[in-house]
Amino acid sequence: MARSSLLILILLSTVLSSQNQMETKAVKNLVPNGSFENYRRKSSDVRKAIPWRPIETIDYYHNPLANDTTAQKGAYNGYCYTGFRFRKKYKEFLQVKLTEPLHRGTVYEFSMQIRLAFWSNALLRSFGVLFTKGGYKGPYDVSKSNMVDSVCERGGLQNGYKWIEIKGFYKADGGEKFITIGNFAPVIKKDMVRIDVFRLGPKESYYFVDDVKLIKAPQFEEKVEVVRVGPNYMEEDSTLKVKKDIKVGEKVQLNNIYFVNGRYYLLPESYAELNKLAQYLMKNPDLEIQINGHSDNQGLWYKNQRMSELRAREVFEYLIKKGVQNKMYFKGLGSAQPIAPNDTEEGRQKNRRVDFEIIKK
Repeated sequence: MARSSLLILILLSTVLSSQNQMETKAVKNLVPNGSFENYRRKSSDVRKAIPWRPIETIDYYHNPLANDTTAQKGAYNGYCYTGFRFRKKYKEFLQVKLTEPLHRGTVYEFSMQIRLAFWSNALLRSFGVLFTKGGYKGPYDVSKSNMVDSVCERGGLQNGYKWIEIKGFYKADGGEKFITIGNFAPVIKKDMVRIDVFRLGPKESYYFVDDVKLIKAPQFEEKVEVVRVGPNYMEEDSTLKVKKDIKVGEKVQLNNIYFVNGRYYLLPESYAELNKLAQYLMKNPDLEIQINGHSDNQGLWYKNQRMSELRAREVFEYLIKKGVQNKMYFKGLGSAQPIAPNDTEEGRQKNRRVDFEIIKK
């Protein structure tokens, strides 16, 4: 009896372990910069929240609005969020390229948070996302089979000016690379409901959007075992060497990061190291880091400063496009912090580097 009980416990722990591994694997968000927290610089232009691209004009916020007195003012998650405006002959969309194309037959779970702005005098009946291979270019690209849409037949999407989760599952045709967020009703004015019939003026709906996610639905995933054999096979180390007790303020140098000579474009030889950093950050989502670019002291100082900043920004943007959701910053330090003498080529080469600093754990 004791032996059979032990066997049941072992089986149960194995099942739970495999489920946990499955759930952990499914956590990866395929929407880059899904919470809009990372940006080139503070601006109301959402294009600074790379790699998002607006169709028409999408507002970009970094703080709660001063005149917003609602209970859930500001962002749903973090500090940054976006705003969409809709009128009877006008609507806006926001689009981004996913970190990887969708696989045919795989089911994905999409979610985002929306909230009606307090000054709106009308509600939308529907708000959703469209999946496409080449991006949304016009109404002819819209197909209900390629959407996750939220439709409210009676009234509209409001919830007392609180955040509403738009959520649903999508089975991929295969090869979809872009998502586009917005209202896809054929005639926008027919999809708008006035809040107060006694309030005059043209109808306007304005919705804040935050925390956009697309993950593989874990219950539909299949585990595939891959066995590598051969006497000369050696497992490549895919982990970044970072000590376990790293503290706030400590820096980690990135090795094997290469740029085009005299430019800030990354060379493909850099991708292996940066992919390791991306995996490390995904496994530690609470870490906030600052990416620092450095240069030697050759040439004009302000050109070195600018080049070091552009190279740090290039690394920053590469990580976002790989799906890193951590809060990140980038900074160019020029030649201010050398780690070797600048009087030899070997020393100058060491000083032309990129590292990252722990800002918050």
